[in-house]
Amino acid sequence: MGIVEEAHNLRILGSGHRTIVLAHGFGTDQSVWKHLVPHLVEEYRVVLFDNIGAGSTNPDYFDFDRYSTLEGYAYDLLAILEELQIPSCIFVGHSVSAVIGAIASILRPDLFSKLLFISASPRYLNDVDYYGGFEQEELDQLFNAMHANFKAWVSGFAPLAVGGDMDSVAVQEFSRTLFNIRPDIALSVARTIFQSDVRPILSRVTVPCHIIQSTKDLAVPVAVSEYLHTHLGGDSIVEVMPSDGHLPQLSCPEIVIPVLLRHIHHDIAT
Repeated sequence: MGIVEEAHNLRILGSGHRTIVLAHGFGTDQSVWKHLVPHLVEEYRVVLFDNIGAGSTNPDYFDFDRYSTLEGYAYDLLAILEELQIPSCIFVGHSVSAVIGAIASILRPDLFSKLLFISASPRYLNDVDYYGGFEQEELDQLFNAMHANFKAWVSGFAPLAVGGDMDSVAVQEFSRTLFNIRPDIALSVARTIFQSDVRPILSRVTVPCHIIQSTKDLAVPVAVSEYLHTHLGGDSIVEVMPSDGHLPQLSCPEIVIPVLLRHIHHDIAT
């Protein structure tokens, strides 16, 4: 097993002619796709991996400088596609991984036939004529809470992000994968994500994009999905689902999985 496979806990399931790459967001790992994967393996070759820094990865691989920008993750994604010799894929990115996929697609548009964004945001901070959902003071409070008592922060953040009570299976699952992350790594990754602003490069994304969004999402207001649709360089469509939470594929699979499958199977032109 090569270093890329080992570092990212790479798994390949199914044996179809077309390849789907599933990329998870902050605080989770590849297990977040457990409801979707069974619907794909008969028809597609499915690539699952963990972002470096996820609790399921070896923390020794986490380079604080490399992952201080989202480009570090984009280069990881391209390395995975190169390692597996994937000529083209359908890329499904959740949360920050949607943006990571967008960056990678600018560098190598030939490797992506379609991008599916779930709960994606190019910038979390509010700005002039832009509503990202957060003020800097709120983000500073979030970072301070993570630093002061990571376990307590997870207990409060998980139900808010998932959109459910603490007893729900989805909240417990998200809490588990959050707890698995080394606290200093989690704080570094959170800073990188929440302080990022990729709005200037959206026009350079030429691969067709399907933007899928929950009606109610603590981290990403619905207005952000419309902003993406307006500013992406290639063809795009938006679907706002009647789901609650930032991890709808985990918390509302009965709503989200049929939507995802429809977008995976259909091209924007059809």
